Amino acid sequence: MTSLQKKVTSAIAAGALLLQVALPVLAQSTTLVITGNGAESDSDINVAQTTTTTVVQNNTANISNDVDADADTGNNDANYNTGGAVSISTGDAATGVAISNTANSNVAEVNGCCDADVEVEISENGYKSDNEANLKLNTATNVFQNNSANIKNDVDADSDTGDNDANYNTGGPVSIETGDADTTVLIANQANSNWAKVGDGSGGASVKLKIVGNLAESDNDINLLFDRSLTLTQDNYANIKNDVDADSDTGKNDANYNGGAVSIDTGDATVGVGIDNMANFNFADLDCGCILDVLAKVAGNGYKSDNEINAALLDSKLAFQSNEYLCGKYGYPYPSLFGLELDGYGGYHKKACNDVDADADTGNNDAEKNTSWSGDPSIETGDAATLVDIENTANSNVLVEGGGPAFPELPDFDFDFDLGFNWLLWWGLLSGNSS
Repeated sequence: MTSLQKKVTSAIAAGALLLQVALPVLAQSTTLVITGNGAESDSDINVAQTTTTTVVQNNTANISNDVDADADTGNNDANYNTGGAVSISTGDAATGVAISNTANSNVAEVNGCCDADVEVEISENGYKSDNEANLKLNTATNVFQNNSANIKNDVDADSDTGDNDANYNTGGPVSIETGDADTTVLIANQANSNWAKVGDGSGGASVKLKIVGNLAESDNDINLLFDRSLTLTQDNYANIKNDVDADSDTGKNDANYNGGAVSIDTGDATVGVGIDNMANFNFADLDCGCILDVLAKVAGNGYKSDNEINAALLDSKLAFQSNEYLCGKYGYPYPSLFGLELDGYGGYHKKACNDVDADADTGNNDAEKNTSWSGDPSIETGDAATLVDIENTANSNVLVEGGGPAFPELPDFDFDFDLGFNWLLWWGLLSGNSS
């Protein structure tokens, strides 16, 4: 992927959908204290806290562009003339088609991950006191990003200065001169980008559990369940089909059965097709921090005291990134058989993403059965050039856990494309205006 900037000169069709979510979640602090209670007291603290953050982003784009563009200065006839010079001179024919499709982008940022600072203290309680603190802290963060794009571009572009006839003329020179024929088709498809950042890397939770200074035969318990889970799912599906038929023709000129000097001079025929497909990019940065500074302390408690600390600290991460990039139509009878299509022989083959038929023609000119004492028949053709440039970039997954790049290297989903072609230069070269 280069850093050249592409700006499409004209966008015939464009679809763009952007969903962006930024969810700041502040850190929490939980402090539980059982202290200074008298003899044979019974003290309990029960805390159940559940925090759930769910982000769901779904995009579906169905884009179909059907373009038929023609430029024609040809199909001129000058036949059966007597007594003077016959001349056909055509101007230039130029056809330009630019299609830019941009669809489906998700951006989600969830900060904090609900990290909790927990402090529990049971201290200085009296003889035979019964003290218990129970905490259940559940934090769940779920991010789901899904994109589905079906893009089809069907382009038929023609430029024609040919198919001119100058036949059966008598008494003067016969001349056919055509201009240039230029056909340029530029297609850029961008689809399906997911960007997710969970956590700001600011650190994790601090857990302090203390049973200290309680008197004889006291019964002291701390039970802590700290359960943090993170689930990330990023799915992309892209079905892109480009069908381009581009032709430039200055040929197929006839100058036959004439009685004077005969000359056919054709211009240049140039066809340029540029196709750039980019689809299916996932980036995820998971940086919720760790559970840090865990302190569990049982100290200075009296005779026959019963002291117990139970702590379960659970931290789980699940990340799923998947991409599917298919091309064209599916084959019968199994419409989801990996993008395969029946080939006519009972088998299947993968359908091409880009089906391009590009032709440049200055030939097929006829100067036959002419009679002249003033010169030989002459046919001079210009240059014929066909340029096809196709670039496919698809299916990238990037997952980092802390310390990742601030800005992932994913395409900017706008019309200042950062892709492989210099479109303005291309357009200028093909149209003869490179300055």
